[in-house]
Formats: sequence, structure tokens, C-alpha cells
Amino acid sequence: MYETQYHRATSLSEAAQLLSGAGEEAKYLGGGMTLIPTMKARLAAPSALIDLRHVAEMKGISVEGRSVRIGGGTTHFEVANSDAIEAVAPGFTELAQLIGDPAVRHMGTIGGVCANFDPAADYPAALLALNGTIETDRGEYSADDFFLGLFETALGEGEIVKAISFEAPDASAYEKFRNPASRYAMCGVYVARRGGEVRVAVTGAGSNGAFRWHEAEAALSARFEPEAIDGLSVPEGDMIGDLHGSSDYRAALVPVVAKRAVRKAR
Repeated sequence: MYETQYHRATSLSEAAQLLSGAGEEAKYLGGGMTLIPTMKARLAAPSALIDLRHVAEMKGISVEGRSVRIGGGTTHFEVANSDAIEAVAPGFTELAQLIGDPAVRHMGTIGGVCANFDPAADYPAALLALNGTIETDRGEYSADDFFLGLFETALGEGEIVKAISFEAPDASAYEKFRNPASRYAMCGVYVARRGGEVRVAVTGAGSNGAFRWHEAEAALSARFEPEAIDGLSVPEGDMIGDLHGSSDYRAALVPVVAKRAVRKAR
């Protein structure tokens, strides 16, 4: 086993200080659902781990009216079981309930998922569809500007996801076609309607990570019914192709799953 140092931060300022003094290969540790397995497989060897799970500034859920704010250190289990969020955005709590298994939901954090931006992660689709905001220790980003590409975000070196926030829509829903073994999304679609505007975001299928499906947004904004998507498609060349499903298979999944999400939201 290679040598690594463990540090427990209790504030954002302390975390930043610990990182700056721990060397170039130091990493922040959220829930560890990606980093720890990567280390076990020896695909990563950080010189130090800065544990963010005890930073009070990154904890908690706040719902005021229809404004939702979730600390970056909040676990999937806490989101899934939040009555306050469910009252205004039940699609969001259902999404959290579908993440991984109980062990993952009790350890994984929403901030860690956003910072990592795995192509099969669930939250990025929700935040894109909800026009969410990602708050960091240095500023704020809209979801459209934050998620840049496969495992790539707008985060600067050493920047921490402090919280996410969004305004609850009039209606929303998440539908997820899961890999039966891992429960990762082979295709997940989050649909959100606010007034006459509908936003649709897809995860698990795109080769560049979660993305907004603008053609479906236009069709559903005109007519918020599953049939509005009939005849629409996504480019096969932009889809993931792997041992779990080919790119054309995932391209075929997108409209099917999207229609289910619309039906659920209605």
C-alpha cells in the first residue's frame, strides 16, 4: 500500500489551508464513492486526503417557499428522505432514492457527485433541468456553465462545492433506466416545467456527460404531453457505447425514457 496522509477539516478555510500545505497530489474527500475505489484499484495515489465530511458549512437542507438549498456535504440518504424537498420537488427526492444502494446513499454526497461529474451521475441532469446553481467557496455557477464535459467542470484548482440551490418548478420528474447490476443510469431523464418553459436533461447516455435535450424542450414547451416527443431523436454519434449497451441502443432509450418522465411529471 502506498503512503498517504489523512486530514480532517472542520471548516472551508481549514480545508483550503490543509490542501495548500499537503502537496500537489493532495485530494479532497467527500463521500469517497469514486475516489476510494479508484485508489484501491491503484488508478490514483494522492499524497494526502482532506476529509470534507465534517465541515459544518457544507451540511444541511433549507427550503424557504420554493427555494431549495442543499449543502455540498449532504448525503444522498438525507436528500432522499427530506420531507421539505419532497413537498416542493418530489422528483428530486425520488432521484436521490434511486442512487446506488443503501451504503452509497449513506456515504455519497451531492457536492462530490457534482465535482466529479461522472457521465452516469444522476444529480447533474436534475440541476440542468432545474436551472440550478452550484455554490463554491469562491463563487457561484449556473448548472449550464458548471458542467463542461466528461469528468470536467468549471471548478478551479482546490475549489470546493459548498452547496447547490434551485427554485422548485411547477412540475418535475426523473425516470431512470438502470444497469441491473450497478444501478448506474444507462439513460436517465429529468423533466422540469416552470410556467410555459420546459427543460429536459439526459444523463447516462451522452458520451460527454449530462446534457440538455433542446429539441425535446421546444416540443414539450409547446405541448406538455409524452406524444410531443414522438419523432424526435438524439444523434447516435454523441452517445456512449460500451459492453452494457451500444450507442444506438442508448440513442433509442432517450426518447423512451423521456416520455416516461413526462408522463410521471404530469
